Amino acid sequence: MSTNSVLTTLFHQIPPSIPEGAEVMTATVEIPPGDPGTPPHRHSGPVFGYMLEGAIIFELEGEPERVIRAGEAFWEPGGDVIHYQAGNACSEEWSRFVIVMLGVPGEPMLTLVDEAELEARRDRRAPR
Repeated sequence: MSTNSVLTTLFHQIPPSIPEGAEVMTATVEIPPGDPGTPPHRHSGPVFGYMLEGAIIFELEGEPERVIRAGEAFWEPGGDVIHYQAGNACSEEWSRFVIVMLGVPGEPMLTLVDEAELEARRDRRAPR
């Protein structure tokens, strides 16, 4: 960095594990106003994100849902943890965020969770 550069730490997290030989994908996600986002799913490795615009309702297995707003960073451990929702919390504007996903080579970065598994793990979801 040059002497005129400014480094601002947005988020610092030590993930529980990084898959051996991890594949990394960086993407932007754009969610229309009021859209519920991707149905319940999981990732094969950790995911790190940063909200650019708007706000999302974010809920991971075992944690209460919360709202993440523009300028905030977030993460999820991946693996066996279900990501219940990342829907647009704004009814009149788009929400946009950047994600960096680390995945197991040869496995999908995102796998949807079926209703039977959601029911079997119902006790792991935080009270709503």
